[in-house]
Amino acid sequence: MNKIKIANTYVGNNYPPYIIAELSANHNGSIERALKTIYAAKKAGANAVKLQTYTADSMTINSNKDDFRIKTGLWKNKKLYDLYKDASTPYEWHEKLMLYAKKIGITCFSTPFDEAAADFLKKLKVPAYKIASFELNDLELIKHVSKNNKPIILSTGMSNLDQISNAIKTVKKTGLKKIVLLHCVSGYPAPNKDFNLSTIQDLKKKFNVIVGLSDHSKTSIAANAAVSLGASVIEKHVKLDNDENGYDSKFSITPNELKELCQQTYSTWETIGKINYKLKKSEKESIKFKRSLYFVKDLKKNQIITKDNVRKIRPGYGLDPSYYKKIVGSYVNRNISRGTPVKKKYLYDK
Repeated sequence: MNKIKIANTYVGNNYPPYIIAELSANHNGSIERALKTIYAAKKAGANAVKLQTYTADSMTINSNKDDFRIKTGLWKNKKLYDLYKDASTPYEWHEKLMLYAKKIGITCFSTPFDEAAADFLKKLKVPAYKIASFELNDLELIKHVSKNNKPIILSTGMSNLDQISNAIKTVKKTGLKKIVLLHCVSGYPAPNKDFNLSTIQDLKKKFNVIVGLSDHSKTSIAANAAVSLGASVIEKHVKLDNDENGYDSKFSITPNELKELCQQTYSTWETIGKINYKLKKSEKESIKFKRSLYFVKDLKKNQIITKDNVRKIRPGYGLDPSYYKKIVGSYVNRNISRGTPVKKKYLYDK
């Protein structure tokens, strides 16, 4: 599929990169901060802002067993239940956040982490759904969401090719064809060396769907490279400022950085363009200075043209150099002064 439509915006190979600003836990428990982040994402040029819809109880159980405690990384020693309780976006915020997004002109949708969350979002009439990398193996959830017949965005972090294929097959079995596949490295933050962005082209070839990147790195390098390789969607976590110390702030970018990413990825996409061998608008002045054939000595009428009195030089007002061998040995039909461009009208036939 070459394009889909999310809300009022087309997404696909022939359209500018679709930039999703991920709010995630960067509201830090404040709806006012969440609203300000949505406004900042709009001002920076993002196409959409995305929420996450879950509760601690829908994600895990409140257990003190070792299995339920994070051992390494940003959230080391944190209990899963406590992490999700602190990081979640309250259900009662969703409608207000979405109405505000609509008011200021930015699309807003969310990631449901279970069927009840998907049903809740359906009531809010979200224009699309995202399935997180950690839930890509939950085929029942994917099936449930797909039945809503809205664009579905699947993130592929930690998934092998068979798991990705199973998720896509599950979507297609419901009749839904509006699929976006996001290449993803589920490291927080993800190092550039792990991205293997060549995978983007392979995903497009294997599954014939729109492909993008869910980017957990600290810079826009991966996003720009991904666009150059055919990514149509970029998802990036966004925070209000660098003073934040929230759960996701270490792999999130500021509004100014988001603005740069939007501008840079658009420029990258614009630079790629299409296959085109025609003269470009910006070349119309330069073409005057291509090489062409010029008389480099004064000639009298009926004088023969030789290698001594004609050369291939700049500028480009004379005949193309490909005529060089054809005109050597011809005769001029008038007097010619040095520095005159060679034209067919000045020549007798051989």
